[in-house]
Amino acid sequence: MVRDALDRCIDAITTHNRVVIVVLLLLTAGAVAGIGNLDTSNQAGSGDVGETTPAQKADYIAENYGDPDDESNVSAAPVYVRHEDGNALSKAALIDSLEYQQTVLENDSVSAALADDGGVTGVANVVGARAAEDPNATRAEQIAALESTDDDEYAALLSESLTSESGALSLLPQRYEPGSATAESHRMVFRFETDGADGSSGVPSDAQRALYEAADDRDEPNYFTLGEHAVADLNQRMASNTTTLILPVALALILGILAFTYRDLVDVVVGMIGVVVSILWMFGILGWLGISAGMTMIIGPVMIAGLSIDFGFHVFMRYREQRGSDEGIRPPMTRSVRSVAVALALVTVTTAIGFLSNVVNPVTSIRDMAIGITLGVVSAFFIFVTLVPALKISIDGLLERVGVDRHKQPLGYGSYLGRVLGGSVTLAKRAAPVVIVVALVAGSAGAVAWPALEQESFQQRTESVADWKTELPGPMAWEESEFVEHQLYVTDQYRSSDDSVGRSAVLIEGDVTADGTLQRVAEGGDTARETGVAFDQQGVESVRSPLSVIEATAAENDSFAATVDSADADNDGMPDRNLESVYDHLFEVAPAEAGQVIERTDGGEYRSLRMLVTVDRGDTYDERADDMQSVAAAIEDGDGDLTATAAGPAAVTQAELGEVTDGILYVLLLALGVIAVALIGIYRLSEGSATLGAVTVVPIALVAGLVIGSMSLLEVPLTLLTALLMSLVIGLGIDYNIHLSDRFAQELRRHGGVYDALEAAVVGTGGALLGSTLTSSAAFLALLLHPHPQLQSLGLLVVLALVTSFLVSVLVLPSMLALWARYADVTGVAAGAEPSAASAGDD
Repeated sequence: MVRDALDRCIDAITTHNRVVIVVLLLLTAGAVAGIGNLDTSNQAGSGDVGETTPAQKADYIAENYGDPDDESNVSAAPVYVRHEDGNALSKAALIDSLEYQQTVLENDSVSAALADDGGVTGVANVVGARAAEDPNATRAEQIAALESTDDDEYAALLSESLTSESGALSLLPQRYEPGSATAESHRMVFRFETDGADGSSGVPSDAQRALYEAADDRDEPNYFTLGEHAVADLNQRMASNTTTLILPVALALILGILAFTYRDLVDVVVGMIGVVVSILWMFGILGWLGISAGMTMIIGPVMIAGLSIDFGFHVFMRYREQRGSDEGIRPPMTRSVRSVAVALALVTVTTAIGFLSNVVNPVTSIRDMAIGITLGVVSAFFIFVTLVPALKISIDGLLERVGVDRHKQPLGYGSYLGRVLGGSVTLAKRAAPVVIVVALVAGSAGAVAWPALEQESFQQRTESVADWKTELPGPMAWEESEFVEHQLYVTDQYRSSDDSVGRSAVLIEGDVTADGTLQRVAEGGDTARETGVAFDQQGVESVRSPLSVIEATAAENDSFAATVDSADADNDGMPDRNLESVYDHLFEVAPAEAGQVIERTDGGEYRSLRMLVTVDRGDTYDERADDMQSVAAAIEDGDGDLTATAAGPAAVTQAELGEVTDGILYVLLLALGVIAVALIGIYRLSEGSATLGAVTVVPIALVAGLVIGSMSLLEVPLTLLTALLMSLVIGLGIDYNIHLSDRFAQELRRHGGVYDALEAAVVGTGGALLGSTLTSSAAFLALLLHPHPQLQSLGLLVVLALVTSFLVSVLVLPSMLALWARYADVTGVAAGAEPSAASAGDD
C-alpha cells in the first residue's frame, strides 16, 4: 500500500514536471526568506557542561562559597600592549598607555560602567603614581610627572615599582624579571560593574567596543583586546576565509569528479541545483524554527552536499540504466525514481536516526547540529524525488527536441570499472565465508582500539596558519585574524586577568575537622607547585587554601596566632589538632576570608574545605586537568575520611569528555538497534524478508569498528566533537548498504538467479556508490585545508567513514547477501511484485 501510494506520487511528479518545478521554486523562495531569521550563534567548541561529578562539585562550590576576591559584581577586561621590536616599559610606551586610558575614559559607556575603585590597573598607573608621589594622582598628573623624569630617574622608578613583592608583576609576562627595565609587553585591566549579582552579565558590550576600537587605532606599540568584538572579527574572517578558500576548493573537487563520473554537463548542473536547493531548505527551515545554526553553518553544507550528490547519482545512473535506445524520457525516469525512491526513503530515515541519536548528548551545539542536518537530509530526499527528476525531464526533453541525444552510459558499466566491481561477486561465489570472517576479524580488531584512542578535551590551535595558505593568489589567500596570534601569545605569556577564570578549585569533603586535615591540604599545595600547574611568579598567590588563610591571618592577629600555636602539636607552624576551635576563631577575626575556603553551616558545622590554585594557562586543558587530579589525590587520605574532587573548568571538561566517550558506544548501539528494528520491519513489509533487513545492518557494525581502527592508525584523537560525531558513521554507512540490498532485491525479482542479481546490483549500484564516495570524500577533504585541528579531524573522520562504508558495501555485503540467499528462503523476495516497464511507460 505504501509503495503504491509512493508510485502514484512519482507518476504525478514525472507527468506534471513543469507544475512541480513552479511549486518547488515557490517553496524554495519561502525557505530563502527564513534564512533571514537564522541564528548563527553557538559556534564550534561551545557547549553545555554535562551532569558529571566535577560539574556537580563546581555547582556546589558556587552555591556554598564566597567569591575569592569579593568582587562578584565586577568583570575584568584586559588590554594588552605589545612592542615586539622595542620596549613596552619605555617612558614613551607608558605615557602612551596613560593617553590610551584617557581616550577610552572619555567614552560615556566606559566611564559610566567603570568600577568605583578607579576601575583601571596598569603598570603605567603604578609607575606614574610613584613618579607623581601621589597614589591618587590623576592620569594627566602621572603623564606630566613621567615626562619630567630623566633616564636615570625613570630607571629608578621602574626598579622601585616592579620589585619581586609588587602586585604589578601580574600585569607583566610571566618571564619578566622583577626590577628589569625592559619587557616585550604589559597589560592594563579595566574593571566594570556588572548587572548580575554573580557577574554573569560580563563586561558591558559598549564598553568592550570602546576598548577594542581605541586599541585598533594604535599601531606601535600594538594594543589589542580579546573581548567579544575581537572574537566577532575572528568569526567574520573565519567565515570569509571558509567562503573564499574551503568552499571553492570543495566545489572545484566536487565539480571535477562529477564531470568525470557523469561526463555530462547537464546532469552536473541539475545535480548541483538539487544540492544548493537542499542546503537552502535546511537553513531556511532552521531560520523559521528558530534553531541555532551554529556548527551547522560549517559542517551542514558539506554534509548535505555529500548526501545530495549521492541521491543524485542514484537517480541519474538508474535513469541511464532504465532508458532503452529507442525510448523517450518520461517513462524511464518514472521507473528510475520508482526503483530508487524506497531506498532513498530508507536512507533518509536511517540517516536521520543516526544523526538524531545526538539529541541526547550534553553539548548544545551538537544537538542543534543533529537537528539541522536531519532537516537537511529530509530536504535532500524531497528535492531529489521531486524537483531534480522534474528538471531532468524538462531539460532533456528540450534538448532532444532540438536534436541533442541524451542517452548516456551508467558509470559502472565501463569495461574496466565493471570488471573491478564484478570481482566482488566472484569473491562471493568462491569464498564468501572467508571474506566475511576476514571482515569480522578486521572490524573486531578495530573496535578493540577504542580504549587506546588518544583523548583530548579540545584540539587547540598551537600554531599560526601555514605560510602557503596566506600566499595563495587573490581572494583565496587565507587572511589570518590577529586574534589567533594574540590569543596564543597571551596564553603562553600571561595568567588570566580574571582570577575566577585563572583559578582551579579542589573541593575537600568529609571530616574536615579531624587531626591532620591541614597536613593533607599542605601536601595538595605542594603537589600543585611540584607538578607546575600552579602559576609561579612573585606577587601572585599560587595556592589559596584554609592553611594559607590561617597563616596570613595569624601573621596579622596575635590572639589568633596564639590559637594556632596551641593547636600545633609538632611546632611546624601548622595546626594539627583542635581544628574546630581554630576554624571558629578564624571566622571570628576574618569571616570573609574564612568563608572563601571553609564551608560552615548556620548551625556551626564544618562540611567542606576549598583549595584554589592559580593555574599556569600555558598548559593545555588536559594537562591542567591531570595535574589538578594529582592535587586532589594527594589530599585524599587512605582511610577515606577525606575526599577531594578537582572541580575547575579543565577537570569539568575532561570529565565531560569521559562521560561522552563512555556513553557514545551506548548511543551507537542504540542507534544501530533502532535502525535494525526499522529495516527488519520495512524489509518484511516491502520485500517479504525480515532477515534481509538484518543482513543489511550487520556491515554497519563492521564500518564502525574499521573507522575506530583507522582513527587509531592515523592518530585522529577522540575529542568532544569526534566522539559525539561517531554516531554519524551509522548515518553515513547505512546509506550504501541500503542501496545495494534494495537493488539486489529488485534484481532478484527480475533475474531469479542469486549471482546474476548480485552482478547487476554491484555493477549498477556500485558505480553510483563509487561516484558518491569520491565526490563526498572530496568535499570533506577540503576541510583539511582549515587551520583548526578540530575541523581537520572532523573532515578526516567523515572521509574514513565514507571510504570504509563503500568498501564494505561492495566487497563484504555481496558475500553476506550470497550466504543469506543460500540459507534463507528467497522465494518470497523473488516473487515480490514490481512495477512493469509497460505500466511505467504508459505514464
